[in-house]
Amino acid sequence: MKPWQRKMWCIPAANAAFVAAMEHLLDLYELPYDPLRPRVCFDETSKQLIEEIRRPLPAGPGQVLRYDYEYRRNGTRNLFLFFQPLASWRHIEVTERRTKLDFAHQMRWLADVAFPDAEYIDVILDNLNTHTYAALYEAFEPAEARRLARKLVFHYTPVHASWLNMAEIEFSVIVFSLPVL
Repeated sequence: MKPWQRKMWCIPAANAAFVAAMEHLLDLYELPYDPLRPRVCFDETSKQLIEEIRRPLPAGPGQVLRYDYEYRRNGTRNLFLFFQPLASWRHIEVTERRTKLDFAHQMRWLADVAFPDAEYIDVILDNLNTHTYAALYEAFEPAEARRLARKLVFHYTPVHASWLNMAEIEFSVIVFSLPVL
């Protein structure tokens, strides 16, 4: 039995393609920092916007601030996250949605604003259907899409392994480090 044929608790179906993609990302993460070839992890998540209906009960000795379980839903917003682990750099952009066009504009921001002097940018991302070079061509004129595609190198996490994208881990860090009100 090959090592990747063993069942693992966190991987529903490990196979050669899974292991190849995983090892590719792990090798990429091991490379030393190079400002001309930055490695940036990218992910997005949607968050519900809620409004408290009742005032919370005040905190007191031995008692934290208490909120009622009822709230008013005020829609959602998307968070795009860029994370560069070796530079301790993070950027979050809040948008109304996360379409292919939104993705393409985020990639242009990454190339032109965040890293304008980079030779190319390694972008680690998951397999969401909007994360494609085609999205660049849907959003921009062909010459502009090609310019961006030449500067961005997409590296995809294996299916069922988005945890290999450090941006996903960074979202967890952000959520768990927020103060509890």
